[in-house]
Amino acid sequence: MSRDDSTGLRAAQLRLGRLPGYVRQPDLARRSGEDGHTYKKGWEVRFTARNEQEIAEIREVVIAAGFVPARPFFKGHQLIQPVYGIAAVQAYLAAKEAAEELATRRAPRPAIPEQPGPDRAAAAPAAAAAGAAAAAAAARAATRRKTPED
Repeated sequence: MSRDDSTGLRAAQLRLGRLPGYVRQPDLARRSGEDGHTYKKGWEVRFTARNEQEIAEIREVVIAAGFVPARPFFKGHQLIQPVYGIAAVQAYLAAKEAAEELATRRAPRPAIPEQPGPDRAAAAPAAAAAGAAAAAAAARAATRRKTPED
């Protein structure tokens, strides 16, 4: 495999992690149980799409990443593109983690909080004094005892 091919494969696998989808894994306890021979669920990645055009794009990425897509099907109001096998699941999870890590590294840094300007500096003590006065009035009202004349 040439350097260009391996670079293209890595790029396709990274794009694989950005595709919307989910993973289905077998329940090993159920498979090893008494009725394990009837339990057919295996390792699978299911990519979700809204239309046939998105399915075609997903299939191109999956093939470029080195996997064989199965026949798509409808589930609810979505088209599902399954890719079977533990290797596909592991590659998808690794690519999804790499894509998320790359997105967090590229995320913009939080803005520096604004410093109070001249108009805010004058308003802050007045607001604090009003809050203190309201708290004092509430405290007096709470501690005042009721008399029979009230």
